[in-house]
Amino acid sequence: MKQLTVALIGAGLRGGVYTGYGLKNGHEMKLVAVADPNRDRVDGFKRLHGLTEEQCFGDWREFLSRPKLADAVIICTQDNMHFEPTMRALEAGYHVLLEKPMSPSLEECIRMKEQADKYGRVLTICHVLRYTPFFRTLKQLLEDGVIGRLMSIQHNENVGYWHQAHSFVRGNWRDSKTSSPMILAKSCHDLDILLWLAGDDCVSISSFGALSHFKADQAPAGAPERCLDGCPVADECPYYAPKWYLTSDPGWLAQAMSDDLSYEARYKALQEGPYGRCVYHCDNDVVDHQVVNMEFANEVTAMFSMSAFTDECTRTIKLLGTTGEIRGAMEKNEIEIVHFGTGKREVITLGDPGGHVGHGGGDYGLMKDFLRVIRSSGQSEVLTSAAKSVQSHMMAFAAERSRLEKRVIDMKKFSETHSIIDEGIPDITA
Repeated sequence: MKQLTVALIGAGLRGGVYTGYGLKNGHEMKLVAVADPNRDRVDGFKRLHGLTEEQCFGDWREFLSRPKLADAVIICTQDNMHFEPTMRALEAGYHVLLEKPMSPSLEECIRMKEQADKYGRVLTICHVLRYTPFFRTLKQLLEDGVIGRLMSIQHNENVGYWHQAHSFVRGNWRDSKTSSPMILAKSCHDLDILLWLAGDDCVSISSFGALSHFKADQAPAGAPERCLDGCPVADECPYYAPKWYLTSDPGWLAQAMSDDLSYEARYKALQEGPYGRCVYHCDNDVVDHQVVNMEFANEVTAMFSMSAFTDECTRTIKLLGTTGEIRGAMEKNEIEIVHFGTGKREVITLGDPGGHVGHGGGDYGLMKDFLRVIRSSGQSEVLTSAAKSVQSHMMAFAAERSRLEKRVIDMKKFSETHSIIDEGIPDITA
């Protein structure tokens, strides 16, 4: 098996996950360059992967100005910073693995797909759920006709109250104008899965949702702008920042807040940075609950619900067919099948997915498949091609349009209209 070389643009947490595949599977992949304006993060990758100073870059422009240094590039910058480095990398001869969402602009999503086609490059989007044993098993059960003809799908993304507060109230994805709407930033995964499981094009879509809780008029009496400024409900508030960021064993939440994980550095970050703010006094505007209804060309219907108000961060699903139903819980890696005729119940327990358990094993499944497709010179079928991702991204843009305008969206008309018009976030939130 040929070892492929990759470069990383965007040295954050997700970049660390994907490049970590090479640390465990060095015969398949090696990181040979990293680009990020945060020198501390660059140095971390430098030490971990044994890079030289010549393999470290201050930004993607500096990296892409050099002769081709790797087989592929992994791009894990912020949502609104995906387009330009992707276009330049494809032109420069790199295959690209791009973090989701592709872009907060539908026009940019389409142009990136066209760029990959123009230069004959592999452009894979990080829809990691398709690579989990859980969802791959569900897809195979449907293809095997285990519950007859699929009629409808009920899918829930339980974001988790703590995850919502960290990422979508205090964090980088709180503002649709600087990142993406919630349905795109968090749930394009889920619309992509529904498209895949339904097995046909989405023909119409409607959506409802709002930011109802994480705003000033919901704040407890006397709640200050920052948690450390003498909050009167500190003991009972589930969002009190020190409970999450000043623990004795800092996890990924604290790593997102500060590169220096010392108590003193984290405390200072809560005093000065965005993660120390009261969740009711932030500059967030993304929804905290949303539902999306979909109709597919094969008459399958689907309901998707995203809610911040859950204890666990989980995904659950029901697939309803003419001869039975399937119930599944992704984080438990458990699937139950009920057969109508006999009443027989089967339980499939998938167990530990092995390797990296992020996203139910999907993170490393994605990496393995991306490398496989590159080795085949792009001739092998890929689960998350740019063309497929554009389709599910378009569903997310249409859902947001429906939510804002409170109307059903005809996907054929939407696609025809917006394939040539910039549908960026400032437009659809106007």
